[in-house]
This record gives sequence, structure tokens and C-alpha cells, in this order.
Amino acid sequence: MQPRSLLLLALVPALAACGSTTPPRAKSTPTKPPVTRPASRPAMTPVRPPVRTPPPAARVQSLPGLEGVIGATAPELVRQFGPPRLDVSEGDARKLQYVGTACVVDIFLYPAQPGREPQATYVEARRASDGQEVDRAACIVALRGR
Repeated sequence: MQPRSLLLLALVPALAACGSTTPPRAKSTPTKPPVTRPASRPAMTPVRPPVRTPPPAARVQSLPGLEGVIGATAPELVRQFGPPRLDVSEGDARKLQYVGTACVVDIFLYPAQPGREPQATYVEARRASDGQEVDRAACIVALRGR
């Protein structure tokens, strides 16, 4: 055999490997469309109407030195301290704010019973300079003395 024939004979398996072979096609059958189901809805919880409950009775602050303030009405507080710097009403509640050189006091008034005039039930006091909490009774004394 000639060298050229041997070369061709050696290339036959390599050329055979390069050829593409496709598997035989199966008979085509029509495909079924996917099954679609309606989207499920989340269970609906029945909506209940809001329950109207009366507000709780006001808790009255009781600390020594707040006598004459706690339980007082707005006119009584004006007689003690003069006109307030702020007089804010919200619903049936009211806040009076008095300011002195030493402190600021907020007096919160709520009706003791529905339909009655609001009475002072809570007092907050702070320094006018930096807002730090101060003794409520000492602030009341300072504001009465101005």
C-alpha cells in the first residue's frame, strides 16, 4: 500500500467522527395545552363593625405638693397662676401650660364624668432652659410666687 492510501485510510475514522448524526424523529403527536385553573381567592374574613367603648376613667395623679392643683378646674388654675401661656383642647381633654423663669409646667385636665367640666388630673414640670424634668411641687411653688 502506498503512503498516500494509508493516510486516507487513517483519515476515514476521523472524518466519520465529525459527521453529525441526528436521532430519528419520533412521530409527532399533538401536544395538549396546559391545564389552567382559576386563581384561588384567599378566604375572606367577615368585617366586624368597630366596638365603641367609653374611655377609661381618668387616673388622678396624687403626689405631695400638688394639692390645690390636682382636681382644680381651668378657672381655678387661672386664679392661682394667671393666664396660661398655652391653652390646648383636644376632644374632651385640655392642657394648660404655665411658664416661669425656673420651670415650665403642663397641667392636663380631663372630665371626671361625661358632661362635667374637666379637672386637673396630671402635672408635668421641666426646666425652661433645657427641658430636663424637675420636681413638680417645687415648680408649682415657684410659679405661684411669681
